[in-house]
Amino acid sequence: MRLKELRKEKNITQLRLAMELNMSQNTISRYETGERQAGYDELIKIADYFNVSIDYLLERTDKK
Repeated sequence: MRLKELRKEKNITQLRLAMELNMSQNTISRYETGERQAGYDELIKIADYFNVSIDYLLERTDKK
């Protein structure tokens, strides 16, 4: 998942992103390391937040 890359592009911390998405910082960290996979609802929240497609987020395409 491109979460870490997108987060760094926006220059925001895991904690800030977690607060914006109403998730825990630990959850964001686990998504970034691949230790946990986001569910459908979470993928939508993240994709909407960064204004990218879910396919881009999941590295299925390079088109945002």
